[in-house]
Amino acid sequence: MSPDAPRLCLASASPRRAELLRQIGVRHRVVRPGVDELRRPGESVAALVQRLAAAKARAGLALRPDGLAVPVLGADTLVVLDGEPLGKPAGAEEGLAMLERLSGRTHEVLTAVAMTDGDRSEVCLSRSEVRFREITPEERRAYWASGEPRDKAGGYAIQGLGAIFVADLVGSYSGVMGLPLFETAELLGRFGVPVLES
Repeated sequence: MSPDAPRLCLASASPRRAELLRQIGVRHRVVRPGVDELRRPGESVAALVQRLAAAKARAGLALRPDGLAVPVLGADTLVVLDGEPLGKPAGAEEGLAMLERLSGRTHEVLTAVAMTDGDRSEVCLSRSEVRFREITPEERRAYWASGEPRDKAGGYAIQGLGAIFVADLVGSYSGVMGLPLFETAELLGRFGVPVLES
């Protein structure tokens, strides 16, 4: 393998996950698998997020470019309030309603990371608690108008404008962004994928 070759395929369309991998020096190639994200009857949110991460990693195997026999990493993130997942808002009404529900409350963010090389697979789970300050109706409308919440689980981005609402965080900042770097680095190490290379 050439010194500049990718060491990993990232099975995700998320630019944030790709940036976090670059941040820790992991050379990678992005593939974009399509995975059914519907929750199964009786499935816990923790089981759902881990199943989806693993499914993305497995689906990514088939999308690796010819000759690139590297492990595949998949991840999934869900914002959880009152035991129920909050996905990406379908539109303004849902996005504003999510921000209103999160306002002044603590929610959980679960991010699962999965890796597979075709022979073995592993999954790990990061749990974080995020407390929002009260968000006024005017702030909710202005934040939605910024465009940032539209494709984010829970309708906000901690790494962007949404940071102004975060009063407290217990857990992994990068996990809330979508890729917990501590758990990811440990998983990469178990699959022989070097970090801090570039």
